[in-house]
Amino acid sequence: MNRFGSKLQTHWDWRAAGNFMFGGTGCGLILMSAAASYPNSLPLALGLQALAFIGLGLFLVWLEIGRPWRALHVFFHPQTSWMTREGSVGTILMPLALAGLFMDIPGLVALSGILGLLYLFCQGRILLASKGIPSWREPAVVPLILSTGLSEGSGLLILTLYAIGMAPIQGWVFFSFIAFLAFRTYSWTTYLGKLNGSKAPKKTLSILNGINPLMLWGANVAPIALLLTSMFISTYTGLLSCLAAALAVAGGWYMKFTIVARASQVQGYSLGKLQKGRPKMKAPVRRKPDSFVFDQKYEKENA
Repeated sequence: MNRFGSKLQTHWDWRAAGNFMFGGTGCGLILMSAAASYPNSLPLALGLQALAFIGLGLFLVWLEIGRPWRALHVFFHPQTSWMTREGSVGTILMPLALAGLFMDIPGLVALSGILGLLYLFCQGRILLASKGIPSWREPAVVPLILSTGLSEGSGLLILTLYAIGMAPIQGWVFFSFIAFLAFRTYSWTTYLGKLNGSKAPKKTLSILNGINPLMLWGANVAPIALLLTSMFISTYTGLLSCLAAALAVAGGWYMKFTIVARASQVQGYSLGKLQKGRPKMKAPVRRKPDSFVFDQKYEKENA
């Protein structure tokens, strides 16, 4: 079978990838930060950092729109467009989180964290809805986007807490980080396995299989090993944890950039096996008249 037309899509570039990269990280961070601080107030530095990442992602996708000053049109199709739903969730999340931070209302921050999880889900469904691109329409991309955002948010939370001197960190944060990384490992291997078993373009499979060792071992297995080691070597807990977090965040960004901007070949068309020679003509099929119609005709002729 010959396949044609599998070219890289040109509608979404690094700016659209940036929305998935930074927006997903910010949503994971606001969720994990709200959970780690509740029922106390969220540190202002953490909350503003999460909102800055989400805002950066929305700004990049605004730049991606062909006519940026008509960006409000993205809110006109909530019944059919997951991009509309993503933008709607973002417009509620941002002011809600800001109100919770500056008015010192932990409940509003917690609600914004739940909206962050919904935002991640919308991002996964945006990719899934793009039926013309095999690397996006694969259903396994939704849990992959979810697990990646949660892993990045947990990693950035650990990095920030050590940077602002709020160690020691609660133990459940480390265990959640390990669980999210394990979930991302499973989601990535499932996603890649499903694509390899499908009729995805060869270029798509070549790119994704090419980054598989880095994603599997460098961005997932290595951080898990570093986190487990840090629990038993207290002297280097901070160093090992920060290294694991940096690998997890950088690996997630690289994976999402690759899926959105590099491994997004459109679905080609294919021709079956061609046969030599002239086509064989089949004799026409002659149907027998219906028995009721035949009986009526017979009665008229013999009346």
